[in-house]
Amino acid sequence: MRLILPLPGNEALARRLADAGRWELGELQTRRFPDGETYVRILSEVKDKAVDLVCTLGQPDDGFLRLIFVADAARVLGAREVTLIAPYLSYMRQDRRFQPGEAVTSRSFARLVSSSFDRLVTVDPHLHRYPALSALYTIPAEALHAAPLLADWIAAEVDQPVIVGPDEESEQWVSAIASRIGAPHAVLRKVRHGDRNVDVEFPDLSQWKARYPVLVDDIASSGHTLIEAARKLPLLGFRRPVCAVVHGVFAEDSYERLKLFADRIVSSDSISHESNAIQLAPLIVAAIASAEMAREDIVRHRRLLEPGDEVSGVE
Repeated sequence: MRLILPLPGNEALARRLADAGRWELGELQTRRFPDGETYVRILSEVKDKAVDLVCTLGQPDDGFLRLIFVADAARVLGAREVTLIAPYLSYMRQDRRFQPGEAVTSRSFARLVSSSFDRLVTVDPHLHRYPALSALYTIPAEALHAAPLLADWIAAEVDQPVIVGPDEESEQWVSAIASRIGAPHAVLRKVRHGDRNVDVEFPDLSQWKARYPVLVDDIASSGHTLIEAARKLPLLGFRRPVCAVVHGVFAEDSYERLKLFADRIVSSDSISHESNAIQLAPLIVAAIASAEMAREDIVRHRRLLEPGDEVSGVE
């Protein structure tokens, strides 16, 4: 049995996961005591079940303790395993010590999560200097990829697109999207002068001026790069672009500023936002179902090899 248990604010995604996987949807009660401490109560039976806590980690500081309390309660109450489904994984930015005395928060956060869960499932974590999540997390951590979902949305919604990536690091990701839908692509060069001062340099795009530019990125946080690219594209003779991102963080007023230059802005539902147009539930459900089948195959294989069992064709 698998129980999908949403943390507050994650109910819609959890419901889509439960419906798509034909799993049980659980219920949680949470509130704050007058002194600000958190109260949690799991209202669903968790004993002997695989419990999946659904919690995007956008704005993680507001509810991380609550998440840990629920995970610990599920384990104490007899859950067979406790998995964190975090479509957006936070604290990937600080991956080394840039200044003396700084906390490398990506490692600290990974230790906290690894100590409370048996498994992590996320989507397109912002790996920069880490080769994989296994360099951080001591539990099985699966990073799913939403590029095919973005590609399929672009193919269905945008006529004659040209796919544009914001910087050189996006080359492999952007080329995969373009290849899937048979569209040309280009990659810009990002010149960063500070956290809030970013410029972009364009290659020669003149051969694709008749096409619809689609700016794609894995994450829109401050949005500075997307805003600058969207602002400049019309100056080069293109129409206002569509912007498609996996994780729409849109800190501060970045979404409103990007709307001034973009024809349309879409994101996945990894973080609840008005731009959500691409659902991740099918991707996550397929990964969980595949892992379940793999584990069942391993169990069956081990049972066949247990002493005293008869295996056809083996003497």
